Amino acid sequence: MDMKIKEDFLVLWKKYFDGAELPITFYYTNDDRPVEMAKTTSEWRCLICDLGSVRNGKSLCFDTDSVGCSGGKRYLGFVQELRPGFEYFLSCGIPGKMEGERYKKSPEMVKEIMKNLPKFEAPGKFIVFKRWDMLEEKDNPEVVIFFAKPDVLSGLFTLSSFDEVNPNGVFAPFSAGCGSIVQYPYQENKSEHPRCVLGMFDVSARPCVPENVLTFSAPIKKFIRMVGNMEESFLTTDSWSKVNKRIR
Repeated sequence: MDMKIKEDFLVLWKKYFDGAELPITFYYTNDDRPVEMAKTTSEWRCLICDLGSVRNGKSLCFDTDSVGCSGGKRYLGFVQELRPGFEYFLSCGIPGKMEGERYKKSPEMVKEIMKNLPKFEAPGKFIVFKRWDMLEEKDNPEVVIFFAKPDVLSGLFTLSSFDEVNPNGVFAPFSAGCGSIVQYPYQENKSEHPRCVLGMFDVSARPCVPENVLTFSAPIKKFIRMVGNMEESFLTTDSWSKVNKRIR
């Protein structure tokens, strides 16, 4: 991690988004337990709830045994298979056997959706989450994740488009909460023009975040460009200063 980029962003974030929550980051590694391991669990537990500690400054490391949700294991790339009957779980359920989440109209629709989802295999045994100000020189963040209110989201969205001709440089895929902050933005790093991901629309994950917060995830290549553009962008205008006062 380039410590100059780290410090430059902290200065600029305070200048233009003063009072807004710092973003968190993640990267994959094979180094054995580089930070504190999240607790192993055999019970269901949402990763987004666990990330509340990271947002408060506590770095955490996860492996397949410490992710307490089968969907989370898959969206983090630790497993490839889906739970049995997933097409019913995401849709109508099976009377007397499985309650359905009813996020999709039919099991057949879910099957069709799953055919087109990209394959994702974790490139390391562990995934490490750290808040931006906790990063060290040895760290290599892959994605920067903002948990943000509407005013902050408007700034991030507009900044991400500052050097783009494509009006669709931010997208909001139908996904689990963890998929929208890990799998999708991580895979965007492979693109010549990586897009940012607007997320946390997952109803099951919503209880783990405040009512007026969504996520905005930037692949690291895109994020570094965004930081480099801050001082010549709309953030320096009177229009943004009015919004910035509300963020403060």
